[in-house]
Amino acid sequence: MSDSNLAKIRTKIDEIDIQIQKLITERACLAEAVKREKYAVEKTPNFYRPKREAEILDNVRQRNTGPLANETLTLIFQEIMSGCLALQKPLKIAFLGPAGTYTQAAVNKKFGHAVQSMPQATIDEVFREVEAGIADYGVVPVENSTEGGVNQTLECFITTKLKVCGEIELPIHHHLLANSELANIKRIYSHAQSFAQCRSWLDTHLLSVERIPVNSNAEAAKMVMNDTKASAIASSTAAEIYQLNIIASRIEDNVNNTTRFALLGQQDVPATGNDKTSLLLSNPNESGILYRLLEPFAKNDVNMTRIESRPSQQGIWEYVFFIDIEGHIDDEKVAKSLQSLKKHTSLIKLLGSYPRA
Repeated sequence: MSDSNLAKIRTKIDEIDIQIQKLITERACLAEAVKREKYAVEKTPNFYRPKREAEILDNVRQRNTGPLANETLTLIFQEIMSGCLALQKPLKIAFLGPAGTYTQAAVNKKFGHAVQSMPQATIDEVFREVEAGIADYGVVPVENSTEGGVNQTLECFITTKLKVCGEIELPIHHHLLANSELANIKRIYSHAQSFAQCRSWLDTHLLSVERIPVNSNAEAAKMVMNDTKASAIASSTAAEIYQLNIIASRIEDNVNNTTRFALLGQQDVPATGNDKTSLLLSNPNESGILYRLLEPFAKNDVNMTRIESRPSQQGIWEYVFFIDIEGHIDDEKVAKSLQSLKKHTSLIKLLGSYPRA
């Protein structure tokens, strides 16, 4: 390609960039117009609408003809929406901190970077911040594709009045971080789930090294900043934030390792046509109980995507079941299933209906 042709292409790119920027500015002005209209009729309007967000991103995917991937385009639009939403009212998002956790990465994927991030020391504190109205929403890990449910989150769901308003799926890549050589490592800090997700690699390379669980991977990275005998399992972002070297990359045992996060809020989310519903079910421990809990879904052709049990904390050997199904609580098949369940179940708690990731 000649220099003259290359110059013409770059000139065309500059012209398109001007048009893109002009349209983004027009969109931002419309967002401010929405703000004025809402404040004209509501004292404390709610600007973030999960259903509307899902519709916009679904339209982006349907319009896409390449060459950019759907994920790339949705991330671009997510940032545009994030900036526009911040003009209306910056969202306060509580998450499991400190800075550099995978949960913060899930926040950024869901909301973009124009939000007020509120790192919390524990998952329980994320729930409390949203329940108290200090944070608008919270993001917590729910389950991992390798290790299953995150127990602390599931236990919080038993007692909370919050609703699941959305979900985020995030590929997880673990790295071993340190300011030392692998041979000098005497102890490793990480979240218990990460230890489990990297078990084979650790057993092969660092079998005799002490493993110390902490509240989050970013906390682990922070702890080893000035300890040349210690290492942490965390993200590449945490390595940058806490100035650590990556001494082993992608040590997760499963290359498709993915964690699912829940978006916690106060409101119910209207149906979008592509939804999931999360439920908590309980009944006395008796013969055939699990069959009776599952039968209504099968009879009404409702697909179940997940089931997990946890101790109820109410009695010895009594359990609650966490169930995810396809569809919205307002869908006819789902409504019929729950109506049938009431005959056989001592507790049905709707955790939320929300757009699928």
